[in-house]
Amino acid sequence: MATADARFPLQVPRSVRVVTLPLSGAARADRLDDLIASVDGVWLVAPETGRCLERLAARVERQGRTLLGAGAAAIRRASDKAALPGLLERHAVAHPRTRVVDSRSDWRAAARDLGYPLVVKPARGAGCRGVRLARDERELSDVLRPTSDRDGEARGAAEGGRWLLQRYVAGVAASVSLVADGRRAVVLAVNAQWVGPVKRAFSYRGGMTPLDHRQAHQAADAAVRAVEACPGLRGLVGVDLVLTPSRAIVIEINPRLTTAYVGLRASLDENVAALALQACAGVLPAAGRARRVVSFTAAGRIVSVTSR
Repeated sequence: MATADARFPLQVPRSVRVVTLPLSGAARADRLDDLIASVDGVWLVAPETGRCLERLAARVERQGRTLLGAGAAAIRRASDKAALPGLLERHAVAHPRTRVVDSRSDWRAAARDLGYPLVVKPARGAGCRGVRLARDERELSDVLRPTSDRDGEARGAAEGGRWLLQRYVAGVAASVSLVADGRRAVVLAVNAQWVGPVKRAFSYRGGMTPLDHRQAHQAADAAVRAVEACPGLRGLVGVDLVLTPSRAIVIEINPRLTTAYVGLRASLDENVAALALQACAGVLPAAGRARRVVSFTAAGRIVSVTSR
């Protein structure tokens, strides 16, 4: 059984029952509770934005059902970008210099300490939503000002009024897809990410797996250490990085299935979903071995498949 938003009908095999959820309100919450109560296990596919993923995980836990993925506490730790720098530093994982600012902070002093250009992002989020590039104080002031962008979304409405300022790291955008059992993690693939600022707003456009890069092994090692620094992560996990000529720098941990799954499914001979479920049960596979090079879009469409 799978749930779906009424605005986005799913195309699934006949054996899968699709349940359309109300768009919002008490009816949606009640329907979700009824569905959770009717099954043995739940695999959540949701963003961290607004603590959506964390709250859904807590909802499943309250009903005593099995989560096929990270629990609410692990999601909270992994998706808190403000606390992540300290967590990674304690485990010797490279991360961009970061400062947390709000409306009362001296953000100008924080920016000067970090040095321009800066990446500005909400304390929680997914898919580059709300992430912008500031090359100088004027651009940073414009990003932090609580105005509306062309989509009508409040750019200044970061969670709790907090923003993260990070020193921009030039390099190749990458991600690592892993499966984890709550303590240990195994790499399935290192992927290229097609990410870049468009008029100062970062945009995720998809990617390619596997990534052929001389720092790929460093990326894999850094991703494993990052996931193992956050106990409780289970099933599929993604780690975003930037690869410089000399090292791999972890940007964030995604405690969930990511878009790269689309590429993995076509690149590996193994059943990726089965590997994730086995990991949740404590059984980790050998490292992934890509058979094909696969390009995919942010919307989940395969662009090309080439045999290795």
